[in-house]
Amino acid sequence: MGGRLQGKRALVTGSTSNIGRAIAEAFSAEGAHVIVSGRSAERGGVVVDGIRARSGRADFVKADLDGSAEASYALAREAMSVLGGGIDILVNNAGIYPGDSTADTDEKTFDQVYAVNVKAPFFLTAAIAPAMVEAGGGAIINLGSWITRLGVPVGALYSSTKGAVETLTRAWAAEFGPRGVRVNAISPGVILEPTPGVAHPGEVMMNGTPAGGMGEPQAVAHAAVYLASEEAAFVHGIVLDVDGGRTTTAVIAA
Repeated sequence: MGGRLQGKRALVTGSTSNIGRAIAEAFSAEGAHVIVSGRSAERGGVVVDGIRARSGRADFVKADLDGSAEASYALAREAMSVLGGGIDILVNNAGIYPGDSTADTDEKTFDQVYAVNVKAPFFLTAAIAPAMVEAGGGAIINLGSWITRLGVPVGALYSSTKGAVETLTRAWAAEFGPRGVRVNAISPGVILEPTPGVAHPGEVMMNGTPAGGMGEPQAVAHAAVYLASEEAAFVHGIVLDVDGGRTTTAVIAA
């Protein structure tokens, strides 16, 4: 176990699987007391049990971040209570991804995706950032996406929500940074736990990149540990690409 986040208290939304789970596990391995949060108590319990089995500190707080201010404020209150009064690190990771085309997206889906992906982290940050300021500082990490800058023919709704999150990152860095709260974002590429012998449709999206394939959740978790730690004390308002070079580099096959 490392110590880069020793004594820190962290809340990671959507941390019962994939990227969120990897971040929660990495934070705990670096000494943080982590609140694992999501809709499934069963999956959350598995993550918490795994962290505790490795001598880490973790608790589960169930939350359905539906975009209502009350749901976000309720999660903030319960997480702070379980952690003993404060949160030092917030990771806004929870999100949903409908892959419909623009013409096939109905209004209900549109409103739901914006509620979960934009409104929920907005009000959660509104609930937690001022408390961080009062406590003397903190770190907020938002999850963006590579498709906010490199358009793909599906997922226009999702990519627009992540564009909003990346814009909020810069605005919040300006708002809260001078008062001691660093706000940054991570923009992952196609990230999935590998399944031996099973091809994933997302694999093709990473063709022509320096990495040459999909990334694993731990790659994003390493970046999150950096942004949450004192090593990033002079880092404000950035979007850190962890995408195998997808948005910056094209590899030309010989």
